[in-house]
Amino acid sequence: MDTVKIFALGGLDENGKNMTVVEINDVIFIVEAGIMIPDSALLGVEYVIPDFNYLIENQERIAGIFITHAHDDVMRALPFLLKQINIPVYTGKFTSLFVHDLLHEAGINEYILHVVDRSSTFKIEGVPVRTFAMTHASPDNFGIAFMTSQGAVVFSGEFIVDYNSLSDEYRMDVNVLSEIGNKGVLALLSESVSATNEGHTAPHHQIKEKLEPIFEESGKNRLIVACYRQSLYRIMEILDMAIKYKKKVFIRDKEMIKTLKYLDELGYYKLPKNMIIPRDQFKNDMKNVVILVTGRGKRLFLKISTIATNEDKYVEMQKNDTIVITSPVVNGTEHEAVNMENEIYKEGGRIYSFKAKDAASMHPSKEDLKMALFLFKPKYYIPVKGEYRHLIANANLASSMGYDDDKIILLDNGQVATFQNKKLISTDEVIKLEDQLIDGDENWDVTGVVLKDREWLSTDGVMIIGVTLDNRTKKIISGIDVQTRGLVYLKDADYLIKEVMNIMKKTIEKAVKDRRYDNLECRAEAKDKISKYLVKETGKRPMVLPVILETTNV
Repeated sequence: MDTVKIFALGGLDENGKNMTVVEINDVIFIVEAGIMIPDSALLGVEYVIPDFNYLIENQERIAGIFITHAHDDVMRALPFLLKQINIPVYTGKFTSLFVHDLLHEAGINEYILHVVDRSSTFKIEGVPVRTFAMTHASPDNFGIAFMTSQGAVVFSGEFIVDYNSLSDEYRMDVNVLSEIGNKGVLALLSESVSATNEGHTAPHHQIKEKLEPIFEESGKNRLIVACYRQSLYRIMEILDMAIKYKKKVFIRDKEMIKTLKYLDELGYYKLPKNMIIPRDQFKNDMKNVVILVTGRGKRLFLKISTIATNEDKYVEMQKNDTIVITSPVVNGTEHEAVNMENEIYKEGGRIYSFKAKDAASMHPSKEDLKMALFLFKPKYYIPVKGEYRHLIANANLASSMGYDDDKIILLDNGQVATFQNKKLISTDEVIKLEDQLIDGDENWDVTGVVLKDREWLSTDGVMIIGVTLDNRTKKIISGIDVQTRGLVYLKDADYLIKEVMNIMKKTIEKAVKDRRYDNLECRAEAKDKISKYLVKETGKRPMVLPVILETTNV
């Protein structure tokens, strides 16, 4: 009988960075490769990706990676993985277009990409795999079942139960879920982000009824509507309302124009001809227009703030504009959202901000999760995706449905659940992981010392002391220059600067006199003395950077 191991390299006790691994004997399957947006403690870090070391060390056993849908938290770390190991990628039609773009932008030209149907059955390395259609904010979303001799290992993907989603690219295939469940499921991995929410998510994810009175009231005036870029279901609701009220649409962001083009090419969503205003034809005095502004996370609110202060390249706020924020504030965006509202009110604008209860994100609430449990009937239940409180809420839900504690498995990132003979035999194995921090476009080492330096600079500032010596005599041949940033205002601190210059001068002269001068050691000695002096005088510990240049004095 197969030996099955299940573990996560990211996504547990956190929001994002999703990556799950299923091992069936010696064959490794990866599900998703996402990023996480860091909190303010990781100064300057753009995003965080999973630790790939285990996968790199075992790359010869990897059969492929599945990308379930086109969202950053499940797909955007893929280029960083494929730069290190070339493995097959399996995904849906719509998502494949974004994968192509991501890999092209990363300079990856050779890769293996398989486009799979939302509901299909095939074999990889002798292992039967079944995909099943699930409803989410992105079209072509699916879950995955890996068939083993112990039963299926089912990854639900991100989903809601919505009986009104009738188009093929969004509809959940309940029959397939039931069929998989009837054949026997060893373990169900189900997401937890909205496990604290009562009832079903649908229809609370729909905003048409809330948008309609706003469109009605706006008359011929402009509407500036903001939405997270990847909430495509919601964006289509906004466009549907613009069609109904015969308003033309200006798409502020190039990426959204490309996304709508992809939807059109696949026949998933088609806009009336001439409804979209080309960028070179848009004018700020146009009436009866919807300006659609999209972005990721806090950048969405920053874009609206820029429009409100008339600093945007294309859009200037008009006094009769109505601003509609259809994406509720989430963790990490509160500061930018508040600043945005303040800027809008300063300009006399009207704003409607949808709260989470008015515009629920398309993740399963309690009754959605219960339905998945009911249909799949797993022997073991593994909550995934979410902060620890979400995982606990999901576990409690399974408990309320009659699952014993030993059948509910709560894991940490890197903790391995091993199954043999249809039983969980161990969770003792732990793979050591370290977050990989992405700083700009490259995966630089920005851990430890670098982040400490950034924190240091952000609180106590920096002082740079520069001096030039004669390379032969080691005598000072130019004035000592002192520059500070974020420490003191130089004009108010003449005495401070003079004493720092004096410390630097004496340190060098004494080292030369004692015949022990060494550039690095002298700089270290000066740094120590100046740092102690600054703490005594200012109570601050700025970063002190002495620079000693040696040149030939001609």
